[in-house]
Amino acid sequence: MAIDPQAVIHPAAVVEEGAVIGAGCRIGPFCHVGPEVVLADGVELKSHVVVAGATEIGTETVIFPFASIGQIPQDLKFKGEKTRLVIGARNRIREYVTMNPGTEGGGGITRVGDDGLFMSSSHVAHDVQIGDRVILVNSVAIAGHCHIEDDVIVGGLSGVHQWVRIGRGAIIGALSMVTSDVIPHALVAGPRAEIEGLNLVGLKRHGVARTDIAALRELYQALSDGNFREQARKLHEAGADSAYVNEVLEFILGPSDRSFLTPRVHRDHK
Repeated sequence: MAIDPQAVIHPAAVVEEGAVIGAGCRIGPFCHVGPEVVLADGVELKSHVVVAGATEIGTETVIFPFASIGQIPQDLKFKGEKTRLVIGARNRIREYVTMNPGTEGGGGITRVGDDGLFMSSSHVAHDVQIGDRVILVNSVAIAGHCHIEDDVIVGGLSGVHQWVRIGRGAIIGALSMVTSDVIPHALVAGPRAEIEGLNLVGLKRHGVARTDIAALRELYQALSDGNFREQARKLHEAGADSAYVNEVLEFILGPSDRSFLTPRVHRDHK
């Protein structure tokens, strides 16, 4: 066991032999930290938190009561192989959140980026890759093998089907079921989710230039006309001046195991 002398561990907590606890960590009452866990400097486990498996938690991440982090995947194909869960810095992981490590068939690692907010009862399944500054609202479920890029927001009580990719800056409305890939900066909503337009609020909040927003509007209209992937290929070959447009086109033309949610032009994003 390697516990930094500056760490504060409540006497009612259990920290198993082999765990690595960094400087300034605070582990509250009735927490259980497993023997393969690594907590970086300044991590705080409020109380009643379980951290199991080969789990690494980044600097200054805070985990709230009754979260269960690093328990084995909820996948019947998992046979006890050695896999990992890596969580980045400065995340806020709220009550009853569950995050599972990877599986051998999915690459062996679940990874969460920095500065995320994972609200109560949200779930991150095996082999998921989550970027920076992602927000999962209450009771969101991210199924196995999904890839959620930076600055994505997923609204409360939504589900994301396994193997789905959600591009950077997209926003998913509450009570949505996402079964197909979502292009960057899209606004998605509906019980069987559809792209309703662009995430204009997010684009403006991040200081995206008006010219880039206008270019994304034009792209949205173009992608609504005819075969989605074929339109993207033609536009990519023609070239674009906007880095944001190129980002969306490269996302569409990248490898994927899913189809795409396609824009609905008659319910425009003005």
